[in-house]
Amino acid sequence: MTRKEIEERKFRPAREEAGDAAKQTGTPQTQSAAYRLAFQDDEFLLREDLRPVRFQLELLKPQLLMDEAKIESTFVFYGSARIPEPDQVQARIDAAPTPELKRLAENLGKKAHYYEEARKLARIAAQYPVNAAGCRHFVVCSGGGPSIMEAANRGAQDVGQTTIGMNIVLPHEQAPNRFVTPELSFQFHYFALRKMHFLLRARALAVFPGGFGTFDEMFELLTLIQTGKMKPIPILLYGRDFWNRVVDFEALADEGVISHKDLDLLTWVENAQEGWDAVQRFYEDSDAPGC
Repeated sequence: MTRKEIEERKFRPAREEAGDAAKQTGTPQTQSAAYRLAFQDDEFLLREDLRPVRFQLELLKPQLLMDEAKIESTFVFYGSARIPEPDQVQARIDAAPTPELKRLAENLGKKAHYYEEARKLARIAAQYPVNAAGCRHFVVCSGGGPSIMEAANRGAQDVGQTTIGMNIVLPHEQAPNRFVTPELSFQFHYFALRKMHFLLRARALAVFPGGFGTFDEMFELLTLIQTGKMKPIPILLYGRDFWNRVVDFEALADEGVISHKDLDLLTWVENAQEGWDAVQRFYEDSDAPGC
């Protein structure tokens, strides 16, 4: 709807009505929670009965803002929130207070090169050309947190491009990493809606070594594609040694609980260029993406 069409509407906009409601004279009646406009009443919106409405709002807000930013597709990055960038490795090892924590710091340090690979891959993806209509593809998207997520957003910012962060409210204090574009920094209450937004526009996905969250997101995507609920997209799996140590994919197929052809959903890669080349090969026979 154009501004002219909005101005010519028969009914006054909700924004104006909300402003007038805030100016009302204070009386016992107007000060009662019952009198608040429903969409300005936080206590009402947070009631259990309003969960379906909150679901809809959490689906709509990022959707509308990304539509307005002309983001047609994304390149999603999953990975650990604990892997340090290379120049922090030794400091973390030195700061470990016990032999066991030192061992864990050393293990994480061995994966620090994936921070750089995620950053490099994001740089490449973020430079995908904007089309004539101003629509953007392969926009870098992460969970908005530290480590691999930070590396992805940082890589896009390195080349002056916007980048998406999809944070979620957690019991412990946290915040989006500083490389997320503020206008594309989203916060979610519902994991389900966050998962949906990760995949709604995903045109490619890179999975780096990670923990429960990474496993959760990756296996849900694999299940969606395996069951035909979602069209296949390139799934780049970084760190064959790590993944084969923590998940025996071949054993799953040998046991018959998945098909051997399901293993073809994964593309094993180790560096940024190798990953981008795999994405290009996946789409080489398809038309250039449009709006």
